[in-house]
Amino acid sequence: MRIPTSSVSEDQESSEEQVSGAVYSEMHQMISSIYAELHFMFKQDYKYDQFLGPEGNVDVELINKSANKYSLRFPTAGWYLWSATGLGFVVRDAVTVTIAFGSWSQHLALDLQHHEQWLAAGPLFAVTAEPEEAVAEIHLPHFISLQGEVDVSWFLVAHFKDEGMVLQRPSRVEPFYAVLDNPTFSLMGILLRIARGTRLSIPITSNTLLYFHPHPEDIKFHLYLVPSDALLTKMIDDEEERFCGVRLQTSPSMQPLTFGAHYIVSNSAHLEIIPTELKLSYRSPGEIQPFSKFNAGQMKEPIQLEITEKRHETLVWKTVVKPVDIQLGAASAPRTFSAFVRENHRQLQARIGDLKGVLDDLQDNEVLSENEKELVEQAKTRQSKTDALLSMVEKKGDRALELLFRSLSERDPYLVSYLRQQSL
Repeated sequence: MRIPTSSVSEDQESSEEQVSGAVYSEMHQMISSIYAELHFMFKQDYKYDQFLGPEGNVDVELINKSANKYSLRFPTAGWYLWSATGLGFVVRDAVTVTIAFGSWSQHLALDLQHHEQWLAAGPLFAVTAEPEEAVAEIHLPHFISLQGEVDVSWFLVAHFKDEGMVLQRPSRVEPFYAVLDNPTFSLMGILLRIARGTRLSIPITSNTLLYFHPHPEDIKFHLYLVPSDALLTKMIDDEEERFCGVRLQTSPSMQPLTFGAHYIVSNSAHLEIIPTELKLSYRSPGEIQPFSKFNAGQMKEPIQLEITEKRHETLVWKTVVKPVDIQLGAASAPRTFSAFVRENHRQLQARIGDLKGVLDDLQDNEVLSENEKELVEQAKTRQSKTDALLSMVEKKGDRALELLFRSLSERDPYLVSYLRQQSL
């Protein structure tokens, strides 16, 4: 609220400041509640290409795929949140922002860790804004649970610049994010700094990610236990999808977990789990993430999965996977089928057995016309026929690739099974 600079009494100024402060406090209460809601919803269908804004969604443009760099323009003053990453802005006016992602392991000097204990507490963002002064606040996401022995004075914003790492105290720390007022921008993220020799249990919010890989004879599961970092979850989703993994919706952990603690994975069907023990740690998105793996055969009965804290034998998470969950999950993930076909083009080209049957299926499903089917059949060699078919279907998009995948699964399930096993 704007206050006139003249003819205003002290009482009037005090009243205006109280009103402005109340509005400001109300806005931040709303922001905190939305962050909490997004955290506990824990959905898979990210709006990765959109920010939430005061007047609706704002589109995000991928401007450099190899650098994972995005650009967008906030059209008016207000609060904006990228729900796919947890990154937020409060802006005073229209502003253009670019965002890219970094890796802590590439920037946090190892020699610094000999003097103090450092804990990367959220993603690393490379941010620019034009004009920079239009940004009143940046909200940097973190996964530290503000409980027990956690001291907010441990939170620092790390800026990585040409001269090295520069540390700045956040203006305030909230559940799920920390705030910088009137920020200057760089490669930046939240670090926790704890004095060396301090033996504390750091509670963090976490996600249990469970994926299955369909197989005609032996369904395979991957289970990850990771900090609650939306960007990290998205990267694991993308990596699993490359190999036809489908994420099942599960509940979050029953309580904050302990960073660095060890957890035991078990199941009611006494299936072999490799490894049975997972350490809760943070690796930057893009790095290899550890997981437990087990096979469930054709899975005709429900399986209960549990995670127990090793030291105190405390149950921290459980879920039940039913055969119908697998059926529904497979039906809802057509993009995984297209990824499978594209990535196994050469193998399929050389090894599709019942080519005539596949052609018939695709014509019946109106993927191929009669003329297109004849063009494939007129190719001179079997391999050139298969190559022509795959190239034709790939140009028709995800729906056509899904139908090709389904035909291959029915007519040559062992080939599909073999290729999936090779990918995992």
